[in-house]
Amino acid sequence: MIGMPGPENINDNSRVDVTFDDHPLSLNPESEWQTYFKDNDVLLQIDKDVRRLCPDISFFQQPTDYPCQDVVNSGGTKRLHRRVQHSFLNSANVERKGLGITKIALAVKKATEDYAPMEEGSEAHWEVVERILFLYAKLNPGQGYVQGMNEIIGPIYYSFATDPNPEWREFAEADCFFCFTNLMSEIRDFFIKTLDDAESGIKRLMARLSAELKLHDPPVFQRLQQQDLHIQYYSFRWLTLLLSQEFPLPDVLRIWDSLFADEKRFSFLISICCAMIIVLRDQLLASDFPTNVKMLQNFPPMDIQVVLSKAAELAGHQSEKLIR
Repeated sequence: MIGMPGPENINDNSRVDVTFDDHPLSLNPESEWQTYFKDNDVLLQIDKDVRRLCPDISFFQQPTDYPCQDVVNSGGTKRLHRRVQHSFLNSANVERKGLGITKIALAVKKATEDYAPMEEGSEAHWEVVERILFLYAKLNPGQGYVQGMNEIIGPIYYSFATDPNPEWREFAEADCFFCFTNLMSEIRDFFIKTLDDAESGIKRLMARLSAELKLHDPPVFQRLQQQDLHIQYYSFRWLTLLLSQEFPLPDVLRIWDSLFADEKRFSFLISICCAMIIVLRDQLLASDFPTNVKMLQNFPPMDIQVVLSKAAELAGHQSEKLIR
């Protein structure tokens, strides 16, 4: 007798086939469990990234004045980070000498958390950012979440969440989601690898930066070429993250203020990046490859107005040449 898998039917001793029912081990791509596990993979990466957001300031570790009541009063069940929370691992290190056990050392290991969760009734700013990014990933399955998006959303959320007007600050989460979604609609190609070579892709943008540097400062361009210091070694992060990791947050906000006020914002972004290289021309011309690559990958502290003034000058010269 061959019994079909499934619970036994009390009435006729037969079994009900549940082979195609949804369960955690189902391989059906439409399985809700499969979706849940894939969402957790995305959420785990988001959770790691938002906990490292702007480590030079304590803002994102602090509680928001306007937490989501449905989340913070749920006993922790609706907090996203609980779905991917790190658990304690008990381990024992056993040292043997000869045939006998000489030492057993118990250890408890847990991944360190940069930003600790808030208590019941409170919610940290990084938890709000985590929710926004996860919702964005769910609503944009074709793109999903890519590392670096956390660096883009950080300054946006900070601007809304620190607004001096409490009535506007109350809606920081919704306003941030709206602005982040609109900004990503303009720069989403930077985060899609298959579009790197497209007209709007990151490789084309780096090529434009290289051409502008060659136009405005041939000696520096040739020096970097001679050292095989390729443009992608340092400008990939500059352009993809809109310089959000190269400067302190107040300077990033100042850069973005100029960037978003310009209709040709990405042309001006290239001018800013070109200006960053040119203001370092004396050091670049006098230094070797290791020093130069380190300098460009870790841009030295500088008055941001110097960089922006130089960028405006370069953008003006470019416009004049186009007119001529």
